[in-house]
Parts: sequence; structure tokens; C-alpha cells
Amino acid sequence: MEHKVKVVDIDSFKHRVIMNTTECGKLGMHSSDRVMIVSKTNTVVAILETSDTYVNEGEVSLYLKTTEELKVAKDDLVRIEPTDRPTSVEYIKKKMKGKELDKAEIKTIVEDITSGLISDVELSAYVTATFIHGMNMRETTDLAEAMVATGEIIEFSKGPIFDYHSIGGSPGNKITLVVVPIVAASGMLIPKTSSRAVSSACGTADIMETICNITLDVNEIREQTETIGGTLAWGGGVNIAPADDIIIRAEYPLAIDPYSQVLASVMAKKRGGGAEFLLMDIPTGPNTKMEDMEPARELARDFSELGKRLGRKVECAITYGGKPVGRTIGPALEIKEAMEFMEGKEVPDSFSSKSLGIAGILLEMGGKAPTGMGKKLAKEIVDDGRALKKFMEIVVAQGGDPNLTSDNLPMGKYQVEVLSKRDGYINSIHNKKIVKIARAAGCPQDKGAGILFLQKSGRVEVGQPLMVLYSNNEKRLEDARMLANTLEPMEIEGMLKERYADYHSV
Repeated sequence: MEHKVKVVDIDSFKHRVIMNTTECGKLGMHSSDRVMIVSKTNTVVAILETSDTYVNEGEVSLYLKTTEELKVAKDDLVRIEPTDRPTSVEYIKKKMKGKELDKAEIKTIVEDITSGLISDVELSAYVTATFIHGMNMRETTDLAEAMVATGEIIEFSKGPIFDYHSIGGSPGNKITLVVVPIVAASGMLIPKTSSRAVSSACGTADIMETICNITLDVNEIREQTETIGGTLAWGGGVNIAPADDIIIRAEYPLAIDPYSQVLASVMAKKRGGGAEFLLMDIPTGPNTKMEDMEPARELARDFSELGKRLGRKVECAITYGGKPVGRTIGPALEIKEAMEFMEGKEVPDSFSSKSLGIAGILLEMGGKAPTGMGKKLAKEIVDDGRALKKFMEIVVAQGGDPNLTSDNLPMGKYQVEVLSKRDGYINSIHNKKIVKIARAAGCPQDKGAGILFLQKSGRVEVGQPLMVLYSNNEKRLEDARMLANTLEPMEIEGMLKERYADYHSV
């Protein structure tokens, strides 16, 4: 039966079609069923949605992705036919029962996720099943390989190719902005692609978007890397391991992060991006993804093992993540601090030491420095200006201002101080509370929003400013200030922690 097309001006990573509820009942079709849509030039399988009022019988509404692939427009005719659910649903049910999946079954699931054949409910079931039952290393390897095979792969004409990735969890971890220029300035190749924030205050892509274009395609990443040594681009601008991005959308509302998926996602992205040598940063400490050393060591061992199985050389650095890195949280503020360091200005040791330490390991991996001497070489590259020069080469190549300095970045229009409520010593800083405050101020969408720490340790007095909040929106700034005063992300304790007496005073 032919239906007249209506167009829904909504983009979707899946093919979707909306049909009249009454008509679907007559045809024996239900919401979330799969249907085949046939136009004059193409055929797609789409997820069915129903409505009593939005479309009439004889009409279908198609999302933009579907109209583009079918090459149809408003009032064109398409044919709708019921179709069976994919076999991958049976494999998802198998994993729900805790059974091991073979290579072909995993490949089918990933292909169907990528093509949009898996409904939201089925995808949630898959994510939940892998969270509960996990995958062994063989399954995880097959998952990573399937994710690579369903996306683009960057093939470089020269190498070797190096990369760096942090699992996250430590606010202000802006070291990528310094690590990439140091490594590229040494003559090594490092095509860095990074993510936007999901639950953090801002991702490296959000930060770099403040000053230049971050959406590079595969050819642009290849050309820029081979020409100037590196990129600081957004991973979403390329189609590397696309199943990962789809799976993340299902994980986010459930607030779960299946262990095997973490391993496979990172390695698939890096292998698809051409990396032959990979350094993993695993921040560890209170309120991070890895709160204790033993789980961090286990993750490091598993990344190394998965790397071997995929033909990659992986090294892991377990780093301190119990407090934010440096003094700044937020896109423009973090760019400013990174540039200040490369300009030779004073920055906190937590930022400079970690940046040089991570860059130094990469330099040793690339044979640029003997074991134990990489950090010294990294410092030389910063001190003599090569890191700043390379950073600006990358910024300009990606459309940024060649006259950019740490002094002309767009900070938030409005600022407010957060004051200490008591005398005492800063005992700890709660990472997750800091992220909530930064996001309340507008991070990451508001590039000028964020937090500047005035003090992260030592003694403070009541009324002393602890941090400055920035925002371009007065209402959001006030919301962030109130949240900071409620959450009290800095734990301040006096020397007298508690008083106890088992008698009545006179």
C-alpha cells in the first residue's frame, strides 16, 4: 500500500517513520515494530512510531535521515511493508541470559546498531545485559573489531602514529592541550580526536571549540597530521566506530558504563583513528571513575591485553585524580591556563607536572628520550617555546586566530566569589560537586562559564574567597553560587574535629 510523505524536521541517527495508530491496528503493526519503506530509488528498514492525530490514514511522516536516504520529499509516495525483527535481537536475549556471544553474533549486533535496526528498548536491553553479565576478553576483542569494521578508518601514509586518551573523572584535566603540541613539536605524529562533555564540565572538544574549528573529516585529519604533526579535533566529526556514539546515548540516561564497553569503545576509536601506540591516563582517587588503586591496575592490565589482541602497543599511566587539575574548570578558562603554561607563566604544579609527565611518557614511547628522561625533554620543549608555536600552528590550521594569547580569551561577562563559611584547612575537593556547579554556571555550552580556584589547599579563614564563578548569564551565575554554597565542594576542617564528654558541665 502506498502512502503520501510528510517530512518531520528532526534529525535522528535511526530511520524512523510515524503512521496513524488506527491504520497500524488494521495492518497488525505496533509501535517499535520494524517496517520496510520503499521509494522509487531506495529501500530502508525503519522503526515504527504511531500517532492518533499527527498523521492521517494513507500518510507517513519520515525523519530527515530517512527522507535523505530514500530521496523523497513532501507528497511523494512510498510503499510500507511489515518486516521481521533482526536476528540480533535473539543474540541480545542470549546475553541477557548471561551466555557468551560468538564473533558472528557480536558482529551482527554491532552492524544492526550502526544501521539503526535496533530499537531504543532493545538497545537498552543490550547495554543492561553487558553491564550485568559483562564480556570476557575474547568477546571484548570481537566487539572492538566489529565497531572498527562498521566505521571509517584513517590510513596514514607515514608513521608511526601515537595517541593519548584519558578515561575522565578528574575535572580540569586540560592536559591534552599541552601534551599534543609537545609530542607534535618533537617530530612525532599525534592525530588527537576528543569527545564533548557527557557528564563532565567540558570535554577537550568543547574547550578547543572556543578558539577554532574542531569538525575535521578523515582527509583533513590525515593531511593536517602529516603536515604539522597533530590535530585537536572533535571525534564526532568523523564516522569512526559509529556504534559507540549510539551506545553512549543509551548508557547516559541509565547512568551505567559497562566495563567491556569502556574497553572496546576506546580501543575501537583509537584503532580506527590509526593509532599504533596509545597512552591511557587513568585518574584515580575519591570521586573519580577509579576510586582505588587495585581497580585502576586491573583496568590498566585489561587495556594492555586488549591492545595486544588488536595489534596496538598500549601503556597506561595511573594518575592522581582526587582533586581538579590546575586552577580552572570551563572551556575558555582552561584554554587560558594551558596557554599561560606554554607562554612561560606560572601555573599550578598539578597541571604542569601532569602535562609534562604524560607528554614525557609519549616521548619515551616514540624513542625521542630514554626511559626516565621524557619529562625533562617535554619541559625543554615548553621552555624554549616549541610547544606554544606548535599549538598555534594547530589552532591556525583549524581556522583559529593567529594573534591568540592567554590575555584575549572571552571569559564570562559576570563573576561572583564563593566565600569560606568557616576557619580551618581545606581537606578535600569533591570532584562531582565541582562538576555540578560548573554545569549550573553554563558549562560546556557557555564557553566563558566555569570556575577559577583561588585556593585548593592550606589554611583559610571565614569569609575568605575560595573560588570565582564565571558565566555569561546572570541567572545561571546566581544558581551556581547558590549551589556552591549548598553543596560546599571544598571540605574545610579545623584541628578540633569533635568534642565528647560523659558528664554534665557545672
